[in-house]
Amino acid sequence: MAKHGKKWQEVAKLVSAETFYEPADAMELVKKTAPAKFDETVEVAVRLGVDPRKQDQAVRGVVVLPNGTGKSKRVLVFAKGDKAKEAEAAGADYVGDTDMINKIQQGWFDFDVCVATPDMMSEVGKLGRLLGGKGLMPNPKAGTVTFDVTKAVNEIKAGKIEFRLDKAGQIHAPIGKVSFDAEKLGENFKALVDALNRAKPAAAKGVYLRNIAVSSTMGPSVKVNLQSFR
Repeated sequence: MAKHGKKWQEVAKLVSAETFYEPADAMELVKKTAPAKFDETVEVAVRLGVDPRKQDQAVRGVVVLPNGTGKSKRVLVFAKGDKAKEAEAAGADYVGDTDMINKIQQGWFDFDVCVATPDMMSEVGKLGRLLGGKGLMPNPKAGTVTFDVTKAVNEIKAGKIEFRLDKAGQIHAPIGKVSFDAEKLGENFKALVDALNRAKPAAAKGVYLRNIAVSSTMGPSVKVNLQSFR
């Protein structure tokens, strides 16, 4: 079991492992128990009542956090002609077609999110192993394969995040920074949970939202009372 430093042990005393805190109280507590000197990310871990081995119970989706993530994402858009110009006007950090594909094949990954127009996917597909392994492959379900590149870029820059069920049946997602007001963290938290509820598979039986905990990057976990979200 990993050993924690003195700072972690000190702030951990503020959290009761047996208590399920109301969302607003949980956000305040996460801010108080962030021990690092840098602006830690506030992360949410959700255990869902689904079987990750079954395709009809897969959970995946996107949500635009109302207050953003606190991190500026570098967006790469694969597009040609007018759509390339549209992407540049929307504020994409990098725009191109075969030139960008070649650059990535040579080992360049200086971006956080990829968007591609549908007509580019036959070429972008060649990067499947490179982008897929890093979770960067454009996907229609995530809204990153689209001709509406302006909307895609704007949403990503505004705080759009993607969530996906892992092999353990959990969702992990960022909802901001500890420097955010607790109220803003709470609004982002609610937006994420609402999106998870909308993404509930029809095949899911029983209690869907099993447990949710929030924590800062270096801080202790704080359990959240989910009664109002179920």
